[in-house]
Amino acid sequence: MEYLVIVFPGSRFTGAIAPALTDAVAARTVRILDLTFVRRTDDGALEHIELQDLDADELGRLDPVEGRVRALLNEDDIQALGQRVPPGSSAALIVWEDLWAKPLADAVREAGGEVVAHERIPATVAGHAMTAALSH
Repeated sequence: MEYLVIVFPGSRFTGAIAPALTDAVAARTVRILDLTFVRRTDDGALEHIELQDLDADELGRLDPVEGRVRALLNEDDIQALGQRVPPGSSAALIVWEDLWAKPLADAVREAGGEVVAHERIPATVAGHAMTAALSH
């Protein structure tokens, strides 16, 4: 499982990410385990917004997600992740399972192996590393 916090400065969430998320679910690349939204007011207060409380213009189309969200994030999780949202912004909090990795994880376990490190490299760091590697 992984989580992702996507911030929309100025609370400009329009549902534009919905098609990409829907495609990832439909392709069985990921399974959405939780999806919720927060807004941080200009004075810093955090508002938790449930999926069903968003209107169609804000949400976009998430057909393959509906009915599969399980509410794994509790209020403490939402408050902790919400601290990363700047005042005046909104965010989508997504917990997913990487379905593409399941066969590999099963094979590792069957072979008696153990994953001892797994981290995402930020896009900016990866971009700089690729640029440096290609320039040599």
